Amino acid sequence: MTPEELIEIAEAEREAQSEYAHTFNVCVAAGCLSCQSQSVKDALDQEIKTHGLEHTCRTKGVGCMGLCSEGPLVSTEKGTLYKKVAASDAPELVESVEVGPVSRLVCPTDMPFFQKQKKIVLENSGVIDAERMEDYVAAGGYSGLIQALTEMTPAQVIEQVTRSGLRGRGGAGYPTGLKWSTVAKAQSTRKFAICNADEGDPGAFMDRSVLESDPHRVLEGMLIAAYAVGASEGFIYVRAEYPLAIKRLRTAIRQAERLGLLGGNICGTRFSFHIDLRLGAGAFVCGEETALIASIEGRRGTPRPRPPYPAQAGVFDEPTLINNVETYANVPMIIRNGGDWYARIGTEKSKGTKVFALAGRIQNTGLVEVPMGITLREIVFEIGGGIPDGRNFKAVQTGGPSGGCLPGQFLDMPVDYESLAKAGSIMGSGGMIVIDDSACMVDVAKYFMDFCMTESCGKCIPCRVGTYQVHELLKRITGCESTPQDMSMLQELCDLLKTTSLCGLGQSSPNPVLSTLRYFADEYKAHVEDHNCPAGVCGNGSGGAR
Repeated sequence: MTPEELIEIAEAEREAQSEYAHTFNVCVAAGCLSCQSQSVKDALDQEIKTHGLEHTCRTKGVGCMGLCSEGPLVSTEKGTLYKKVAASDAPELVESVEVGPVSRLVCPTDMPFFQKQKKIVLENSGVIDAERMEDYVAAGGYSGLIQALTEMTPAQVIEQVTRSGLRGRGGAGYPTGLKWSTVAKAQSTRKFAICNADEGDPGAFMDRSVLESDPHRVLEGMLIAAYAVGASEGFIYVRAEYPLAIKRLRTAIRQAERLGLLGGNICGTRFSFHIDLRLGAGAFVCGEETALIASIEGRRGTPRPRPPYPAQAGVFDEPTLINNVETYANVPMIIRNGGDWYARIGTEKSKGTKVFALAGRIQNTGLVEVPMGITLREIVFEIGGGIPDGRNFKAVQTGGPSGGCLPGQFLDMPVDYESLAKAGSIMGSGGMIVIDDSACMVDVAKYFMDFCMTESCGKCIPCRVGTYQVHELLKRITGCESTPQDMSMLQELCDLLKTTSLCGLGQSSPNPVLSTLRYFADEYKAHVEDHNCPAGVCGNGSGGAR
């Protein structure tokens, strides 16, 4: 594949698309598919055929449009967005081509949910057909790779990523350029690049949506990264519970191989790169990079002590680059537009945008991409539309089981790595669960500790035993059967877990407990001293939700 051939494919695809005066984009990502969006697309196809409009009107299956709570979603080339569309609405939608939009189905696109976002990672989501490589190429896809391979040295690619200020979007926020340069400097004739798509946080679906909506973007980011660090082999480690993402990834890999953008001597250069998929069995701990490496190698997915870090000794003890889906998805735009362009977005230390999965007690559940530095209030009450059913906001939990629960006093805090860490939470991979005043925060902490206890690999004693003992204490507290001594033991065990566990799962597992102890101490006091749950959730030994 030469640059000229890529341009020809893009121009041919744009010309083919221009032949249609009207296009219905139907979301066929997992969320809308679960609401029968495929039947909507089929009904539209049939209605178009019935009216003899096949040559001027078409449907296109696209990825996630973001506003999952209003699915199935259908958009048009004129920018009209329809919500909660049923197959029975197909006749009216096809007729709207001549008579104007179907007002009862229109979703206003000037609402803050859309206007407050800035899309880089999600640039093509809801726009292109994820299963047609030509559609991605027509939208500028793979031009960043061509530019890197034909106009830049590996060192120049790393320089642009470093200048961008991009930090790893998988949780810790480690500088991406620094990680790449470490792998590039490692001395070896064999290097690997891995995409960590083992998204396991409760309520998180960012990586799944990107893989379902724009898989070639992730492949392109991996290819650029592999070129920069000198890797010739790669793995995408994705959990088997994501069948649609796996299907579209496999399709994308085959298409890229067929056009010579994966494999040997890519674009006529000396650069070669091969990608294999590895399916995870759903172990949360395999999101930890050394456990993930063990799983790829066919061993039990348990962490190992570091150093050595994967950058020096990763897969098969060779230097290995590991980034997550969202990190790789940022790379093509950084190469196309330059690191300085990306660095102008966000805050001084947290550059660019962040994709969040909004879930929980919030009006507009779905997928959003916002610039770093936006406040929690803007996300929850403007983009998210606030709390439903007239309830009051109580907390927002960020960072999954490793994160913390932040109360209303932090609503005006900017969302960036440093601010969240200072408040007792983390950015994490991007899950954001909103909690209203009907919830008991002690019960919420118990839920996340139950998750961590269940998902502990058991390799180290602090995590294996500590998560169980903390969970037992929380069961007694939520059962209103505890004593004041239990509270001091709870704090002591949380500190032990945090400082002595082998990997990030155990080290961060106390975060929901510690943050609720810090900000919702009155609820713990009511359970322990008054044997009463203020929210009316716990008691009588039931232990609340779990």
